[in-house]
Amino acid sequence: MIKIRDLEYLSAIGEHRHFGRAAESCFVSQPTLSGQIMKLEEQLSLTLVERQTRKVMLTPAGEQLLVEARNVLKAANAFETSAKALLDPFAGDLHVGLIPTLAPYLLPHIMAPLNIELPNINFYLYENQTKTLLKELEDGKLDLLILPWLEDMDKFDRYDLFEEPLVLTVAPQHALANADELNLFDLKGQNILSLEDGHCLRDQAMGYCFTAGVSEDQRFKATSLETLRYMVASNMGITLLPKLATLNTSLNKTISYIPFMKPEPVRQISLLMRSGYSRMECVRSIVKSVKASISSGSKQNR
Repeated sequence: MIKIRDLEYLSAIGEHRHFGRAAESCFVSQPTLSGQIMKLEEQLSLTLVERQTRKVMLTPAGEQLLVEARNVLKAANAFETSAKALLDPFAGDLHVGLIPTLAPYLLPHIMAPLNIELPNINFYLYENQTKTLLKELEDGKLDLLILPWLEDMDKFDRYDLFEEPLVLTVAPQHALANADELNLFDLKGQNILSLEDGHCLRDQAMGYCFTAGVSEDQRFKATSLETLRYMVASNMGITLLPKLATLNTSLNKTISYIPFMKPEPVRQISLLMRSGYSRMECVRSIVKSVKASISSGSKQNR
């Protein structure tokens, strides 16, 4: 009988391509993992792994069975989650992924209310780029994602949480700094500082900017919103920031945030889950709580 644990070992080797790192991710010793893989190969009468001095490769049979192993692990995880939900849909572990341009600005607004309203849920939070989070949601490593909605996410179920405006961010000495609000087309001919590739906010912000005749500043690509903020504060350029990232920051006295007229550039923040996810009562409670927290925060910051 094939053991779930052996499939976890195979999956870890497929992910890390290294016995030591795979063993570490499974919280076992390298000899234990290597020995179990050898027993699995004997049981199947197949060679799954090519063992070389500096790296590990899967054989064609290993690559094919890796896909099957991950499907089994996903199904086993869903089975366990469903069983726990039958006991109490509002208890247990919940693994939630967020992107770096949202997590540090949203979590302070929503986590305290969520912990009060769902005291028996253990929230595990993960910050990563969109592509990685979507893969981990699909593989069953994460339960939910909170991130900006993109059209290629339509294979997942979703609840829309709120629309977050993007605001122009400039140094006080910039020519646009004294405007109460702007039309996006007022930026025509300007160069905009942006994030590096891989951040969905970059693509969303630059999509709006290109439409308005704005160019991307090619001299520098930031790795975070905080880098962009400090560059603007140093009068090295202008950028667009999400509204949540403009609240309660130490640099607010040295930066001007200017809203846009409607239709303003926005990003739709949504909660994503796999189709058929079993803990929907809990999900609906989370959606209700997040919407209430954002609505309350919006009223306070008017």
